[in-house]
Amino acid sequence: MLKLRTRFAPSPTGLLHVGNAYSALICQQWAEKHDAELLLRIEDIDHTRCRDEYATRLIEDLHWLGLKWQGDTLKQSEHQSRYRNALEKLRELGVIYPCFCSRKHVREEIERMGIAPHAEDIGDPYPGICRQIDLHQRHERTLHERFAWRLDCASAIKQVGESLTWSDEHGHHHPVNLSALGDLVIGRRDIGISYHLAVVVDDAWQGITHVIRGKDLFSSTAVHRLLQALLKLPTPTYIHHPLLVDGDGRRLAKRGEVTTLKHLRDGGITATSLRRFLLKEGPHLWPFSPDNIDEIREQLGSDS
Repeated sequence: MLKLRTRFAPSPTGLLHVGNAYSALICQQWAEKHDAELLLRIEDIDHTRCRDEYATRLIEDLHWLGLKWQGDTLKQSEHQSRYRNALEKLRELGVIYPCFCSRKHVREEIERMGIAPHAEDIGDPYPGICRQIDLHQRHERTLHERFAWRLDCASAIKQVGESLTWSDEHGHHHPVNLSALGDLVIGRRDIGISYHLAVVVDDAWQGITHVIRGKDLFSSTAVHRLLQALLKLPTPTYIHHPLLVDGDGRRLAKRGEVTTLKHLRDGGITATSLRRFLLKEGPHLWPFSPDNIDEIREQLGSDS
């Protein structure tokens, strides 16, 4: 019988906050309910933003929170060869091409063509500036210009067909609208590999059967399903849990004013009371200001 396995995969770009804690606890709760393994993966491939000290801190925070995972912790930065091999397979398939555009150039081209950017996690639509460059010119330019690898979605559709789906925990099959994905960056000029490719490779290598993550990554699932089809990798079941939001209904994020686990721990909040509050039934709400630790302590209550 196949052993069920999921993972919690934070990025060490800052201190863990209550939104991260909520997601970690959802993963652990699911694993306990289904007698599944829970793995910890440190997604630190973006060396421009990730820091070793944050990786150390997040493991300390997760131990304090009471998260229990099986096996060794995987760090993406230690497995670059796997991602490069996957990128090379995509290049051999002819479904990626070098893009020489800067982000500024892309934004200007989108505005010129009248394509409205959107706020989803897969990013702004790319208008195909470099897709039509002939093979000889591509090769010559890669010798002396910086470039990123983009997914040629039209070529990918020809190879995998237009009937791709992914499944959720209820057995519902969600169609993948490949034409709406656009030509996403798969190999980044600054860090080498994009999040999308690395996470697909790791999920397959670690034998992940169920991916549990926030609804903010719902649209990324289509990208990951396409990459799995191209690379002939297994497809997990996907579970997108609700996001923890503040009093104004905005999701908690590191770039905003947010309550970190370190701040709670230093303020005398216990892990038991925090777990109880985050996993209670009802709205997934964190209505507290980070600077009002007394109110947080009062509302979360004691361990009894």
